[in-house]
Amino acid sequence: MRAQFVLSEIGVGLRRNLTMTFAVIISVALSLALFGGALLMREQVSVMKDFWYDKVNVSIFMCNKGDAETTDKCEKGPVTADQRKTIEGDLKKMDIVDDVYHETADEAYKHYREQYGETPIAGMITPDQMQESFRVKLKDPEKYKVVATAFEGRDGVQSVADQRNILENLFNLMQGMNVAALGVMALMLVIALMLIVNTVRVSAFSRRRETGIMRLVGASSFYIQMPFIMEAAFAGLIGGVVACVLLLAGRYFLIDGGLALADKMQLVNFIGWDAVLAVLPLVLVIGLLMPAVAASVALRKYLKV
Repeated sequence: MRAQFVLSEIGVGLRRNLTMTFAVIISVALSLALFGGALLMREQVSVMKDFWYDKVNVSIFMCNKGDAETTDKCEKGPVTADQRKTIEGDLKKMDIVDDVYHETADEAYKHYREQYGETPIAGMITPDQMQESFRVKLKDPEKYKVVATAFEGRDGVQSVADQRNILENLFNLMQGMNVAALGVMALMLVIALMLIVNTVRVSAFSRRRETGIMRLVGASSFYIQMPFIMEAAFAGLIGGVVACVLLLAGRYFLIDGGLALADKMQLVNFIGWDAVLAVLPLVLVIGLLMPAVAASVALRKYLKV
């Protein structure tokens, strides 16, 4: 097969169907950008989970005077010194516990004032209304239920709370956004495939005289189909390159420049450029192969001479 002939046929096909080729490029670019964005979103959720789950604590809140009147769990009154000592000792004996920190009611009140001192409700809270607690750092945050089972219902314990529950809502939201992005990506992918098939069909129809002559002089089906397949692959590759540019620009705009989330949300561990660069080859490969395969399948039906 002469490469010069194939390349010239590709150029002819792209010029004849310029508008549809442009539509294919845009559709492929958007679908692959959404695909890459979904992969990066999943990586971001994984990074944030690893970062935050390693820092969350299990909080064991003790009964205070007010709890004795409002909850059955503290009907025996506020926690005593012996109960507090026993709970702390049992916590330190557990193999899954990495560290235990005791926060008194006064310390809890001080921290509360530091966070909410400017709000109207802050003036209504007094130190005796605050709960002392044990903040427990686990070696494996997934074993929260072991601590909850061991201490919930004990005398002097008002409740056991896992801070992971606060983060789960955020992670579930991000996962939902990820699923939505994948759904839109699938829709765009279907549209791109339909455009590719239609473009190949129109291109094959417009060149039916040439392909008929090539068939009569003994050209193989592969030789006849190759220019059409390479046209689709070339358009898909351009779309993949555009998708890569969108992903790089999106990462820069959202995290480093523009919105500058890295500066505004310093407690969040964002994905680095290495994660983005790792996705780009996959995007390019899919952008190249997907249109080529679609074109090959379409030609079996529409390229009949």
